[in-house]
Amino acid sequence: MLRSLPAFSKFIPYIMPTRNDASNHYEESFEISALDRELRRLRLEGYKGIGILHFIIAAYIRGVSMLPGINRFVVGRHIFARNGIEVVMTVKRDLSVDATETTIKVKFEPTDTIFDVYRKFNAAVDEIKADEGNNNTEDVAEFLCKLPRFILRFALMVLRVMDYFGWIPPALLDASPFHGSMIITDLGSLRIGPVYHHIYNFGTLPLFIAFGAKRHVYEIDRHGQVVDHKYVDCKIVMDERIVDGHYYAQFLQAFRYMFQHPEVVEAPPTKVVEDVL
Repeated sequence: MLRSLPAFSKFIPYIMPTRNDASNHYEESFEISALDRELRRLRLEGYKGIGILHFIIAAYIRGVSMLPGINRFVVGRHIFARNGIEVVMTVKRDLSVDATETTIKVKFEPTDTIFDVYRKFNAAVDEIKADEGNNNTEDVAEFLCKLPRFILRFALMVLRVMDYFGWIPPALLDASPFHGSMIITDLGSLRIGPVYHHIYNFGTLPLFIAFGAKRHVYEIDRHGQVVDHKYVDCKIVMDERIVDGHYYAQFLQAFRYMFQHPEVVEAPPTKVVEDVL
């Protein structure tokens, strides 16, 4: 638990006890011409399928290395710093209407580059798609859904109480898609735009990032020439209790800079900033 925060910051979770109470919505269209060129170069170098999803995760990780408060969470109306970075994503086993879906949770370090993201994330996705059986998340959900409804409701009530006091066992936390640093959805793979996705009141996820399909816009430059620009629309829902607006703005400015200079996530950070105590 963070004890050196200002009194007002400690007080905010009592005013807004749930994440939906405290959710802020942010939208930006990122120009990706430089990123598109860089990703094409990496694919030619052998990183098959490396794309915007890998880059956004890598940019988020780099943001956490500079501004670790983004990785905080609220439990039991207290604000905590998180050890490690855990990114959650829902994955369909194939792109068909009848295909089953599940969630993956991939652990990263603040020093990870886009190449580490590519390796770790792809390994987790490949494991899910190769295994037709359930993973831990699905096993837990399947067990709970076999219970009579009144027992299931009671079990979930107990889980909420345990979550409030931080008593959920590590094995359940590892299986839970509601506990992590950030959850992301790639709606570009479905060829649609992003949505403002709510953040869950249960669990610890403080950030939901959704991004859509790449789009082209013809714009006039300062010389009066028509130029084809590429954009990706991104919508972010944030728990405002973990940091103030200025802190979020610093993170979003760094996020925007990395879209303009994507090569920065190809090398480890020179320094990793530790969160306050």
